[in-house]
Amino acid sequence: MILSVNNIDKSFNEIPVLRNVSFHIEDNEKAAVIGINGAGKTTLLRIIMGELAADNGSVALGRNRTVGYLSQHEAVSGENTIYDELLSVKQDIIDLERRMRSIEMQMKTASEETLGRLMDTYSSLTHAFETANGYAYKSELTGVLKGLGFAQEDFGRTVSTLSGGQKTRVALGRLLLTNPDLIILDEPTNHLDMSSVTWLENYLRAYKGAVIVVSHDRYFLDRIATKIIEIDNTRSTVFTGCYSDYAAKKEILRTAQYNAYIKQLQEIRHQEEVIEKLRSFNREKSIRRAESREKLLNKIEPLEKPVETRADMRLRLEPRCESGGDVLHAEDLSKSFGALTLFEHLHFDIRKGEHVALIGDNGTGKTTILKMINELAAPDSGTIRLGSNVEIGYYDQEHHVLNMDKTLFDEISDAYPDLNNTQIRNTLAAFLFTGEDVFKQIRSLSGGERGRVSLAKLMLSKANFLILDEPTNHLDILSKEILEDALNAYTGTVLYVSHDRYFINRTASRILDLSHRQLTEYLGNYDYYLEKKEQLQAKLFPPDAADAPAAAPAAGMKQDWLSQKEQQAALRKRENDLKKCENRIEELENRNEELDTLMASPDICTDAAKLQELNNERQTNEQELNDLYEKWEQLSE
Repeated sequence: MILSVNNIDKSFNEIPVLRNVSFHIEDNEKAAVIGINGAGKTTLLRIIMGELAADNGSVALGRNRTVGYLSQHEAVSGENTIYDELLSVKQDIIDLERRMRSIEMQMKTASEETLGRLMDTYSSLTHAFETANGYAYKSELTGVLKGLGFAQEDFGRTVSTLSGGQKTRVALGRLLLTNPDLIILDEPTNHLDMSSVTWLENYLRAYKGAVIVVSHDRYFLDRIATKIIEIDNTRSTVFTGCYSDYAAKKEILRTAQYNAYIKQLQEIRHQEEVIEKLRSFNREKSIRRAESREKLLNKIEPLEKPVETRADMRLRLEPRCESGGDVLHAEDLSKSFGALTLFEHLHFDIRKGEHVALIGDNGTGKTTILKMINELAAPDSGTIRLGSNVEIGYYDQEHHVLNMDKTLFDEISDAYPDLNNTQIRNTLAAFLFTGEDVFKQIRSLSGGERGRVSLAKLMLSKANFLILDEPTNHLDILSKEILEDALNAYTGTVLYVSHDRYFINRTASRILDLSHRQLTEYLGNYDYYLEKKEQLQAKLFPPDAADAPAAAPAAGMKQDWLSQKEQQAALRKRENDLKKCENRIEELENRNEELDTLMASPDICTDAAKLQELNNERQTNEQELNDLYEKWEQLSE
């Protein structure tokens, strides 16, 4: 075990944030901490790292274990280049290499008496150098930088000239290169584009140590998490599996809790009716029986009613009028900033009722296209034409559509003067702003709160063409799901930019991929896009085509093709074996949980023969699990 968190309590101004939070992290385990904004996730991470003291409970780190932590807003600073900033992490390897080079020089002129001693020292240093991956540390460093979205020409840039997001990426790279036993990351995907997030997913999945991550990126959590730690209403619940597994189990658990709550209410009501009836008989025996039942009733511990968090925020999008069939026509669009060309000769159309996602790496010009449609930026060439009866509702990721000096109430009142005070307050209440909150200034709100105000204005706009720029930024998972449901029920047209792959998967009917200054269209959601993009790249860039000699013999080409097919078949077999192994592990772990429950039940624990039978089955399962874990590690290499 790497980490044990036991019965953590934490309050601020006597308001409980965490109560009795407990979980543990094993070797190589990938755990995700989830919960709504303000649930206490970052507070929990800070307590684990010793930055914040818990009111009660303890945190125990395994002996001689190392931890690396990246906070949500952590960034590097200074005058180092990007490359040198990451290289500083490998200073111990650099020092070893210098000592090895120094001893090599000394051995050239050493006497026989000192040569043996120098060779012993050199052998020891070489072993340490190899153990620390010294021969590959530069390629490892380059791989991390490129994976996080830095091009080779960026390596020499000074850290002080970078944007906040770039500095955070450098800090993430530094942390990954330290290779601690436990990596703790707070919202690591916030400043990464899709390709960088995919790289980070693969890196963390293959990472030999354990990982704890706080993230609202559900696709990311589906790919890396083997355990979900939910913080809900100050308490923790641990679920095995990825986010989708958690979501399914959570729904079953919530339904069971609600049914138990209703059943208890019914039982209490029934007992009260029986007690009242017995008392109405007004006889000594019936009164004693009523009193006896009343005592039993008073001993019942009332169950808390399960809270449906999603019901707190209400978002319903309805267009005021229908647009024509052709909503948008863009022709021959080009845009450059100085020597930087974002895109050129773009053509695309959007039809009524479509939900279109515009995706691509950071800096390709996606937001610029949205601004052009909203006449906030002009193309260098080309035209944009809106169809008949098209009314645009715009959600800006920087919330420039909000006046920072206004209060929430005035922001809605000024934009929609026909609404009375009650209607404005009801609208803001639907987005969790109640009481005196409505008189806060926009500038004092968090990113997530500003997002909710923008969504409130969007809902009131009654537009039939929604243009959304990163609408899920700063939203927690529950708020994202509310927005997804609202968009899926919306009968108008939607064009949006997003890096949230889970969100795209649920809401997009068409994808426009902006890369290499051009748009490529995919008629489907994100999973469809991934499948078709892989097929398209295979056609355009056949494997090893660039490396094959122009006049390669036909026999050699056939052999290469056969070898490639064999490799692909072997890869598919390994992936199938890995999936079977994972399924069997999950099956055995679930069965062991059932066995633990059975052995703890009163009927079984008094039956020695049955107890022995169940215990034998559990031990057999544990042995098989040990073998499966070893097999899984080999297949995962």
